[in-house]
Amino acid sequence: MPTKSNNTGGRGGRRPGAGRKKSPVREKYENGNPGGRDLTVLDIPDVEGEEMPTPHDFLSAKQHDGTTLEAGEIYRETWEWLDKIGVAKAVSPQLLERYAMCSARWIQCEDMTTRLGYLSKHPTTGKPIPSPFINIGINYMNQASRLWNEIFQIVKENCATEYSGLNPQDDVMERLLRARKGM
Repeated sequence: MPTKSNNTGGRGGRRPGAGRKKSPVREKYENGNPGGRDLTVLDIPDVEGEEMPTPHDFLSAKQHDGTTLEAGEIYRETWEWLDKIGVAKAVSPQLLERYAMCSARWIQCEDMTTRLGYLSKHPTTGKPIPSPFINIGINYMNQASRLWNEIFQIVKENCATEYSGLNPQDDVMERLLRARKGM
């Protein structure tokens, strides 16, 4: 009888996001650097005239209903916030684009749920089913939250002081409420 091995066929190992999160540099410094490793703090010089990387056109594309996708605006607001606190260069434009797109799509799904309601008609049976925009919106919201956590982790790891002001993630709900009012 052959023995079973513990080999899972390349599916095992550390998962992205698993395990204990890194402590911010500020915390390590305040605790006397308990690990004893060199602390690397990004020294981002104040550069005047630094320009925002141009977001791709698809972030502001015309939608089927004639509206313009808000991802370009979310991208700009987030980049300006990152630039204001001095860590814009530490966050890749691709990460910002993914965050902006997921946030905009989540807002779009919430708007469709508000307009069309929570129920839909099944295509073959005609019976009521939950609106597909609900699950699609939840998926986009989860993805946007994960991407925002990734962005904010970069901010926390590279700031010498704790940041406690408003951030673009706080404004997403406000943007959603404005979309529902038709503003």
